[in-house]
Amino acid sequence: MENFNLVQLDFRFEYEPIYVQKKTPKSNKKQRNDFVFNFKDCLTSPIIVFKSAWQDIIPEDMLKNIKPSRLLYAVQQEEMASLTEALVYIMPRTYEAPMPTEWVNIYTWLGLQYAIRFKNNDQLNEMTEIASSKLSEYEMGLLNNLRRWIYDKKRKAL
Repeated sequence: MENFNLVQLDFRFEYEPIYVQKKTPKSNKKQRNDFVFNFKDCLTSPIIVFKSAWQDIIPEDMLKNIKPSRLLYAVQQEEMASLTEALVYIMPRTYEAPMPTEWVNIYTWLGLQYAIRFKNNDQLNEMTEIASSKLSEYEMGLLNNLRRWIYDKKRKAL
């Protein structure tokens, strides 16, 4: 299913292609303001979690590790939520009802990444047995969409 034959169809539309304009560089003042806002975002923005009766069950160590992981992603200038934020968002959902296989794979992979990043040996030993070492392209697309959605919600709340 990975090998698709792509065919370009010509519908004879009479439109010129739209060219993407180059982004103009930001002024120094704008860059400083963005830096301050991003830094404020990392430290003070709310933690977005799935609305559930189980949202209070998230472990304290995960909640404490959200700020450092946000700072790492802010330094990389990615406009997405961190992997830790995605894990914390999904966690209450796992207690509600069974999830589709793709989301189970994403959730366990996020748990593995959390254990690797924050050097939790007990979790790491367990997660290496359960989680896959790599997500499929489709699962990675789902995860990135979720991370962008969390990031947007977090920025709007700030």
